[in-house]
Amino acid sequence: MEKRKTLIINFLYFAIIIAIAYFVLEFAFTLLLPFVVALFIAYILRHPIRFLAAKTKLPKKLAAVLVVLLFYGTIGMLIVMGSIRAFSFISDLVQSLPQIYLDYVSPVMGDVFRGLEHAFQQADPKVLDTLDYLWEQLMQSMKGLVSDLSLSSMEVISGFASSLPMFFIKLLLMVISTFFIAIDYDRLAAFCMRQLSGRAKEVVMQIKQYIVGTLFVCFRSYALIMSITFVELSVGLSLIRIENAILIALCIAIFDILPVLGTGGIMIPWAVIAAILGNYPLAVKLVAVYLIITIVRNIIEPKIVGGQIGLHPVVTLVSMFAGVQLFGAIGLFGFPIGLSLLVYLNRVGTIHLFKLAEDRK
Repeated sequence: MEKRKTLIINFLYFAIIIAIAYFVLEFAFTLLLPFVVALFIAYILRHPIRFLAAKTKLPKKLAAVLVVLLFYGTIGMLIVMGSIRAFSFISDLVQSLPQIYLDYVSPVMGDVFRGLEHAFQQADPKVLDTLDYLWEQLMQSMKGLVSDLSLSSMEVISGFASSLPMFFIKLLLMVISTFFIAIDYDRLAAFCMRQLSGRAKEVVMQIKQYIVGTLFVCFRSYALIMSITFVELSVGLSLIRIENAILIALCIAIFDILPVLGTGGIMIPWAVIAAILGNYPLAVKLVAVYLIITIVRNIIEPKIVGGQIGLHPVVTLVSMFAGVQLFGAIGLFGFPIGLSLLVYLNRVGTIHLFKLAEDRK
């Protein structure tokens, strides 16, 4: 009975902790996201601020203002330049779509329809009636699909437009908060630490040191994965004689970091378009390159990330899958880091969640 009571108490204890963590990640974190990002940026900029203040003998607050201005100015300039290039590329693509249709899509579709017409002329009349009925149903379904897509597109556009004011408000709050936090970072950190007891302060410092180190390790791990993907893409695209293979490989490798989309977000549509345009050899080669990269990625990612943060590859893979299903990109990175933090705290004796191999000796 005592063991059952202990089991129930422990279950309720961890259930409450999980519920609190879920609430924080799902609701509180979203509401406080501008301030969390501002705190993270201020934490990153604290060393450049101290360096500038020490080298130039400027007041620390003025150095903080200058560094934050330089940071946001650089980020803003890069975003503006990237947006201009992207808009120019999309505009050129849209303008060239009619010519692409006339040169590639229309001839292919004409050949397909002529082949179907020739085949239908030699078919049984009953089969032709059935095909006509199926074709009418297909056309009705396509009309409904186009109508649904149009409505969905309008909803997405209107939703995006309505969210812009709130987005700019959050962005403004984040920028302003970064200035205030960077100016008084040391005072704010000291105030928060004074509110903690000796034991709690020790645990917080352990968590801070481990998370900061683990984040650096994760960034390094994904940079390594991106580099491997870039090399694979460069070699693969060069072998199938794609022009500007290295530049395209770099763009796809950067896109590969995004969850869910990854390499397939570019390679698969590219292969489909090549097949539609009648370039079947290129489509097959692109699919082959994509399959090789995907297989290698699925093999090395759990080993590299799991090995860096001290988790078994299977545990890392499960935590990444569960995290991206529950919280998207935040969960993709946050779940493995959180789990590795629990393993670390359990190993150093701060908490006792499960038995390690040395505990049985």
